[in-house]
Amino acid sequence: MDLLQLRYFQAVARYEHISRAAEELHVAQPALSRTIARLEADLGTPLFDRQGRRIRLNQYGAMFLRHVDRALRELDDGKRALRDARDTGLGRVSVACETLLTITPVLGSFRAAWPRADVRLFQSNAEEMTRQLRVGEVDFCVASQPLTGAGLESVELAREEVLLAVPRGHWLDGRESVTIPEIADEPFVTTRPGHWQRTLLDQLFEAEGLTPQLSCEGDEPAASQVLISVGLGIGLIPAVSRQAGTDTRVPVAWVHLDAPGCHRVLTLVHSRDAYLSEAAVKFRDFITSRPFMTHRLPDLSRDRSRTPA
Repeated sequence: MDLLQLRYFQAVARYEHISRAAEELHVAQPALSRTIARLEADLGTPLFDRQGRRIRLNQYGAMFLRHVDRALRELDDGKRALRDARDTGLGRVSVACETLLTITPVLGSFRAAWPRADVRLFQSNAEEMTRQLRVGEVDFCVASQPLTGAGLESVELAREEVLLAVPRGHWLDGRESVTIPEIADEPFVTTRPGHWQRTLLDQLFEAEGLTPQLSCEGDEPAASQVLISVGLGIGLIPAVSRQAGTDTRVPVAWVHLDAPGCHRVLTLVHSRDAYLSEAAVKFRDFITSRPFMTHRLPDLSRDRSRTPA
């Protein structure tokens, strides 16, 4: 058994698909299959159930994967610790977030305070963030929905209302609030499954026994307000976008949703036992020691100003 076998096994276990794992690892599919077969022979037990061309991680493979993940993470942490010890700077901090605009202000402030820190940023959905934490690809995730996984810890950063954004001139433009049944037939601009806006939209409609009508699905949550402003539909936008005054550049009208649970909770998530560089420790302390965003929600009943399109 060698390190290469373990990394190959980890990739195949993640995808449960030989060709996809081979593509990620940049190796030939037959060579990858032989490596997995040798590993199973060394261990004396099959790690996958094979059904034709499909493979599934079995109970022994799942058990072995937990130890492989931990062992490889320890090795990667050791390499990082050595690199940080050699560096004259503070080392690297890697952060994943569903939309980069959420974390841009705090990252700017952090870099201004610690210019020697090497910051690496990823844009990922919830499933990808969980994987990145598990394999040690990132130190932290700024998540808008719960991340599940063994050994993960989270700290709440902010809690804010989620508003309904509609195009100017829409029949809801000027309304104080609206219920889900009232907008059941409206086309929605939203994100693909896995992003928090889509999860929240589906939950709000499901609570009313309804299914949202979708006009646009994308992978960039920050683009939603632009698409709404040009009339492609309505959508869920966090209150911070209204507070930041982005409607002066992307004109939309804002409406409260009369629905329980229509809010977003931002959390900082990390793996409990993962190694943290000095830069990562300083980032954690920096982001948790001050307000992540303003908590003041807009008073839409008094703010009826209109911005020309």
